[in-house]
Amino acid sequence: MRFTSKKLWIFSEDDINTDVIFPGRYTYEPLTPEEMAQYAMEDYDPEFVKTVENGDIIIAGNNFGAGSSREQAVSCLQASGISCIIAKSFARIYFRNAINQALPLVISPECSEFVINNKDKLLSEMQKIDVDFDNGIIKVMEKTFSFPKLDDQALQIFKAGGLVEYTKTRLKNRK
Repeated sequence: MRFTSKKLWIFSEDDINTDVIFPGRYTYEPLTPEEMAQYAMEDYDPEFVKTVENGDIIIAGNNFGAGSSREQAVSCLQASGISCIIAKSFARIYFRNAINQALPLVISPECSEFVINNKDKLLSEMQKIDVDFDNGIIKVMEKTFSFPKLDDQALQIFKAGGLVEYTKTRLKNRK
């Protein structure tokens, strides 16, 4: 799997929680992922949903996805077009929800710190980030960062399109 950013969204604050990723007031509405996307990051950056595009990448600080275990916080970003999130760290439940829904996350404190520290230059020059999941490498502004590759089972879940599809395939193949 490989991703090259169209646009970067740099959220430098730590502990961005699921309530600002997907506002709690919409949690119990029967929304499709596409409908959820219109509320993604609404309380953090109201401009996000107006300009996010397929293939964009989020860069974040520590503990991205803190808070509740709601899956909508993953679904809304994925449906909005986010192809990958790179952060210093992720809340454990958010990380697992992202694997289950096949939204690629990268833990790279070094890359995240570099991007946050060079935010103005990256954004003004429309720099791109290249993420190579198979080799655990991120390239940005002539710099290369490594990250721990996902284990084989997590990669199989991604390739299947999420945990539900992965499970369906495994059950079908058991017959």
